[in-house]
Amino acid sequence: QVQLVESGGGLVQAGGSLRLSCAASGRTVRTYAMGWFRQAPGKEREFVAAMSRSGGSTAYADSVKGRFSISRDSAKNTVYLQMNSLKPEDTAVYYCAADQPYDVFRATIVEEQYDYWGQGTQVTVSS
Repeated sequence: QVQLVESGGGLVQAGGSLRLSCAASGRTVRTYAMGWFRQAPGKEREFVAAMSRSGGSTAYADSVKGRFSISRDSAKNTVYLQMNSLKPEDTAVYYCAADQPYDVFRATIVEEQYDYWGQGTQVTVSS
């Protein structure tokens, strides 16, 4: 079983950048497909980005493609979400999640397929 702790959220102006971190403990992140999701006030949680167990496959929501980037540092057992060119509509609580698909090349985009979740970190983008 893995435990996930997000950090790096905060308040930033539109056009700015933030890097979120998801520190894993209990198991190595290479054992899991890792994903980022977000939930804005009054909205359902939505997919943002994912990386396969192999690390070679990634997937992004259309709304963040070209602006956000998911990466992994196996030595630190941490997954990152680099967010650039932030917009007010990116304001949300961001969650890190872990999945153990059989297919090591699958970057899981379906929320229900994730087994482990962090507590979330707030990102607020001011206009």
